[in-house]
Amino acid sequence: MSNPSDSARLAGTTAADRMVLDHGEAPGHPHRRDQGHQHDQSHDRGHGHGHGHGHGHDHDHDHTHDHAASRTTGAAHAHAESSCCAGDATLAFVEPVPSTNAPQARFRIDQMDCPTEERLIRDQLERRPGVDALYFNLLKRELTVVFDRTASAVDVSQRGEAVADTLRKLGMSPMPLADDNANAVPPPASHKRDVARLVAGGVLAAASEAAVWSGVPEHSPWVGAMVVIAILACGLPTLKKGWIALRHVTLNIHFLMSLAVIGAMFIGQWPEAAMVIVLFALSEKLEAASLTRARRAVEALMRLAPDHASVEQADGSWADVPAASLAIGARVRARPGERIAIDGVIEQGSSALNQASITGESVPVDKTIGDEVYAGSINESGLIVYRTNVAPGDTTLARIVRVVETAQQQRSPTQRFVDKFSRIYTPAVVLCALLVALVPPLAFGLAWSPWIYKALVMLVIACPCALVISTPVTVVSGLTAAARAGILIKGGAFLESGRLIRAVAVDKTGTLTRGEPRLTDVVPLGEASRDEMLTLAAALDSHTTHPIARAVVDGHTQAGLGALPSVTDFEALAGMGVKGRIGQALYYLGNHRLIESLGVCNANVEAELERLEAQARTAIVLASETQALAVLAVADTLREESREAIARLTQMGVRTVMLTGDNRATAQVIGQQAGVSEVRAEMLPEDKWQAVSALREAFGHVGMVGDGINDAPALAAADVGFAMGLTGTDSALETADVTLMDDDLRKLPAFLSLSKRSASVLRQNIAVALVIKAVFFSLAIAGLASLWMAVFADVGASLLVIANGMRLLRTKVA
Repeated sequence: MSNPSDSARLAGTTAADRMVLDHGEAPGHPHRRDQGHQHDQSHDRGHGHGHGHGHGHDHDHDHTHDHAASRTTGAAHAHAESSCCAGDATLAFVEPVPSTNAPQARFRIDQMDCPTEERLIRDQLERRPGVDALYFNLLKRELTVVFDRTASAVDVSQRGEAVADTLRKLGMSPMPLADDNANAVPPPASHKRDVARLVAGGVLAAASEAAVWSGVPEHSPWVGAMVVIAILACGLPTLKKGWIALRHVTLNIHFLMSLAVIGAMFIGQWPEAAMVIVLFALSEKLEAASLTRARRAVEALMRLAPDHASVEQADGSWADVPAASLAIGARVRARPGERIAIDGVIEQGSSALNQASITGESVPVDKTIGDEVYAGSINESGLIVYRTNVAPGDTTLARIVRVVETAQQQRSPTQRFVDKFSRIYTPAVVLCALLVALVPPLAFGLAWSPWIYKALVMLVIACPCALVISTPVTVVSGLTAAARAGILIKGGAFLESGRLIRAVAVDKTGTLTRGEPRLTDVVPLGEASRDEMLTLAAALDSHTTHPIARAVVDGHTQAGLGALPSVTDFEALAGMGVKGRIGQALYYLGNHRLIESLGVCNANVEAELERLEAQARTAIVLASETQALAVLAVADTLREESREAIARLTQMGVRTVMLTGDNRATAQVIGQQAGVSEVRAEMLPEDKWQAVSALREAFGHVGMVGDGINDAPALAAADVGFAMGLTGTDSALETADVTLMDDDLRKLPAFLSLSKRSASVLRQNIAVALVIKAVFFSLAIAGLASLWMAVFADVGASLLVIANGMRLLRTKVA
């Protein structure tokens, strides 16, 4: 988040913006987000010299941000032309789906579960006229082809069919996807025939090897027949893909393996050729099964929401209907033990709900009329009736799944290393193999067969599949484990970089404290009554949603003072407060800076502010154009879990700094209670940005915890931005790099621990893959490695790094 373009993610979002963020943007398309309201609050804004709070109400928020096209990869990937499994695109593994307002065709391709297939598809479709972008989701085996915006419905249909024809020519079976089946999990295909062929081929390959070992001539008709049948049974798909790769000049694993098998047959190593193709077919099956497990871990999140819901009909009866058909405003019933089908608001009944699918916490939360419920939550006790307030595809759970699926568009440092390494490794090894095959026989007159054999072994070693495939599996496993625990991470880059954080800046209100201030004092400064002053202040504050403003309005309601007077000419004053006309008089409500600018601050106001702030309360002043009328104060309480979270961060060697716009006295009290290392008070948004920038210079990697909107500049300046989830707005899921879904700050040190474990697994996988390749490269040159040993080592390395990466799925994130 240290580059300017990253601040684009931190503005508020409109509904259209959220759609683009949820599904990604077309590459090269700068996207401006203009929030329809202004925003100038920081939850607790400071005044200039130690009094008041920056009560900059009404969210004066008119940030303009440009989405950097680099955050969505699309057709703009650079490719490793010589790598069998590498390239920027292949390392993304999951790419953002474009906004649906562009004409597009979507396909599910069962054969597309490896970067090798993606590369083939890109080479054929990327430069086709009328195709704007390609988006791949290898986890779901989906391809989205975006056409230019001038395409008519007929054009889209014709182009979609042409794309399908091209895919079929590549040996794939594309299935068109419509909106109604886009999220459906594909039925498991029958593999009995493939397994039978694999078993038969394996038996015949082993029999041919055994026959040769027992003394049967290697080139006898019986051995030859067994070898040919084994290769035909297990190797036809590989040979076919190798031929396709050759026709399209693609140096991938299928081409290399096909070349190795044909070469082994050519030099008379028949049984070994059969064993190589059998082992390779087995490796593909095992790798596909391992990736399916990772894919199902993500799909399991979506399956937490039930397929059907009990919905009230027009005649008052209840009927079970598909959850996907629910409209906004439908009344849904949830019995004890049932899961909530879709987000909504309770209208009848009360219960305790287990929200572990959203927050990661299994402790039930009491819910009653007016409270929000979330899809996937379990109704533990009473019967409730709630009214839906979102479309089925836009529930909090659905957005979580979409974020997890698209998170890997952020390439981590490890992925960049793999990309660079793969660009060099494969062509370098292939060149070495060619030199090994040609130089000794031509230059020194040595026999051709042994050196060609060594070269063929090196060809098997040439593909870094184990290295490439380990990274996305590890990242997906880490992201999924975090999501299960209520930590929503926006990309593998943030998952990996979290371990580098040495300092964390934390907002006060709503982060360390509960963000639910209550009105404690109303002190008239003149002859007017307390109730009159509270009524005027509440009337102004009723036009904003700032927590302190809500506390003032709630205080008026609880006092039973009746209806509020109307306010005209209302205006938010950036960094200071608000003003508005009530009747014929103009009133101001805000911090000390506002009162000083009006020239109405006096000794009485100063004394009252100091008294209230000494009690850790946040004070604001009501004034007319000529005098200060009253001082009001609110108080917030520290979250119980904040002390534990700060203590754990301190134990991890992370410096904690509280940044707040509140007055210094109040900030110091809250900071001491929380145990933070340092307190910086009376800060405007730009001050927080400068503070985070200074922390980055002092400590290197820095995190910032805020609400995802109000602290946008500071979040943009941090390396990793954290938002507190459910108590914020819908945009909390989209604005920050990491969202703590249940507002529990203890999830911050849990994220840092997970980041360290993930980075450790990635390093282990890279080390294993590189060491195995290096060992067999040396053995091949020395003539000590056979073809089937090289394949077996490659298979073992791939399975080992996949299994190691998937260990993160079993990690307890706490």
